[in-house]
Amino acid sequence: MPPALDTTRPTELLHAHRGKPEGSFLHHLHQRSAETWYQLLQAGLRSRTFARDELLPMGADDPFVYIIIEGVVRQDRYPLGTGFGIPTITRFRAAGELVGEAALIDPTSRVDTRCLTTTVVIPCAARYFNALTERRLYEARLAVLHSLEDRNRTDEVVYGMAIRPPLERVSRLLAHLADTAGVPDPRTAHSSVITGPGQKDIAAALQLAVSTTENALRTLRHHGVIEARYRQFVVRDVEGLRHFVGA
Repeated sequence: MPPALDTTRPTELLHAHRGKPEGSFLHHLHQRSAETWYQLLQAGLRSRTFARDELLPMGADDPFVYIIIEGVVRQDRYPLGTGFGIPTITRFRAAGELVGEAALIDPTSRVDTRCLTTTVVIPCAARYFNALTERRLYEARLAVLHSLEDRNRTDEVVYGMAIRPPLERVSRLLAHLADTAGVPDPRTAHSSVITGPGQKDIAAALQLAVSTTENALRTLRHHGVIEARYRQFVVRDVEGLRHFVGA
């Protein structure tokens, strides 16, 4: 079960839906109806904090959905089963996203969701979320559907372009993370800091060899576009990064 400690009072979450990345659940909810967000909080939802490397409880014993308020998580699915050398499907989700959505249909469904940073979420039992959005807060259900459609379209472009060169694919993913998970570098207004994913996470998400990913990152560092640190990337030139994407 999620930790019992409330980390944020409802009044402090009133504006948490503002300014979230375009296409995210909270972005769509804010666009459709700010009042619905307030009503969700009034329904008894509270935030919880998970430490880096903790798993969000999911599955038959914990059929929850989670609204990410702060932080980045890595989700791993195993469509071909588990075992050495069997490919996984890896995705990153950040603030504004709703994860664990499969539990709204199948309470036994689970996907390994690991926090890559200290992560603040609002957990909600899948059954309760369904009841709220079916009977009272239909705008929230529409926001979920719209955000999942946007997520699928973005995933196709960011993660699914296997025929494109590795440098382009790594650049595209970093540009996406800069947009969705990046925060301004306090030392300069021109840089964006992506905290959480490391080189191995990037390689897993793009199904590239670690050495191939390292070569792409080395090229971006050589051009002064990024700086790579431990579990952190500093994008020093976002437009320069998009140049390698071809956008």
